[in-house]
Amino acid sequence: MALGSRGTSSNNALLVVHCDGPLAPERVTRSLDRLLDVCPWPAARLRRPFPWGRLGWAAGRRAALAPPPVRQRVVHTPAAFHEAVETELNAAIDPRREAPLRFLILDGVADGSDPRSVLVMTWFHPLMDPRGAQNLLQHLTHVDDHPGDTPWGATVPAFTRPPETRSFAERGRLARKSLEYMRDVSRGPAVAARNGRAGPVRFRHARFVERDEGARRDRGTRDIGWRLAAVGKAMHALRARHGVPEGPFLLPIAVDLRPKGEPGPSLGNMLAFHFARFGPSDTGDVPRLAGALRSQMVEAVRLGQIEANEVAMDFLQYRPDWMVRRAVRSISGGDLFSFNCADVGDFPAALARCFGRRVVNAYHVPAVPPRPGLGVFFNRCADLDNLVVAWIDGILSEDDVTQSVEIVREEMGWIETP
Repeated sequence: MALGSRGTSSNNALLVVHCDGPLAPERVTRSLDRLLDVCPWPAARLRRPFPWGRLGWAAGRRAALAPPPVRQRVVHTPAAFHEAVETELNAAIDPRREAPLRFLILDGVADGSDPRSVLVMTWFHPLMDPRGAQNLLQHLTHVDDHPGDTPWGATVPAFTRPPETRSFAERGRLARKSLEYMRDVSRGPAVAARNGRAGPVRFRHARFVERDEGARRDRGTRDIGWRLAAVGKAMHALRARHGVPEGPFLLPIAVDLRPKGEPGPSLGNMLAFHFARFGPSDTGDVPRLAGALRSQMVEAVRLGQIEANEVAMDFLQYRPDWMVRRAVRSISGGDLFSFNCADVGDFPAALARCFGRRVVNAYHVPAVPPRPGLGVFFNRCADLDNLVVAWIDGILSEDDVTQSVEIVREEMGWIETP
């Protein structure tokens, strides 16, 4: 885990929420301030008590806590909106000196004549994962909906995961198992597409509807296996376009540890990772590759690799930054992963309204590490399928992204909508 700004990369992750009318920044600030009464972590700072201590969040007394900043800005064109969001993506948060979370309200973004607002929620990505960000926003809107009473009564939701109950010896065994597995799957370096020198982080958002309504009921094209296969095909085309040497694809697949059907904790790491691997020739048959990727996931669960990775992720908190970077370099001689890809799933129905406004669309922009410098996120909001590609400028070009989005769109059976 990199901390703060290093080179041109950023550890910021974003949740972008389009609303059907203007938002009042004072409502957001008021909800944040009230949330701090029961959850201080949005105002915390990243601390390590001593060189080998556990890296974690520390918050002072309630009276000393200030809510994270909420800014407001007017944008008059789609280009100005996009530039404002990219600025948020690149303006790195230093979690040791400032709150790990901030908000920006962009006014004037509208498809017609009615004024609308977009809420941009930016956080230092180790604070929480995308679903955790949705949970936190849901808590804030719940507080806003209860201005004159105690929002949750006597039952305050669990904002962080419960304490670990497994012994240190058992967790150590699992962490070693995860490291051995990582070294085994990355015997040869994963090859990522590269093009020139690296610049700032860029992103492209596209939204789609199904070409065939029956396809929406076909779960085969909706699961992460199919989406990974479609993105893998696009990445193989990029390699061929740039003359990148053939090599295996290796990429992390996030597994949400929250109980199914429950929001679960908002803050902290609630993800474990499975590491999918496939060859360039596999991308020629998307349905077959999707099936193979599903089988890999089932096997990883059966062998306990997901549980082992969960424990290993927690152990990283006890390692100094330089040791984490050295361990990562020792696993692979080239790019650690070929690309990052995730499906966040459906935007919560509980967030159909946000601070008094109806949510029109919402999507995530992922944090982009310098290696491999490319992330692809899917999610759904109402009847819209969202695709976001985030990359470090110079790793890819605008034309590369356009070509990749078109390949994914075709494999998913989508029609792009303005």
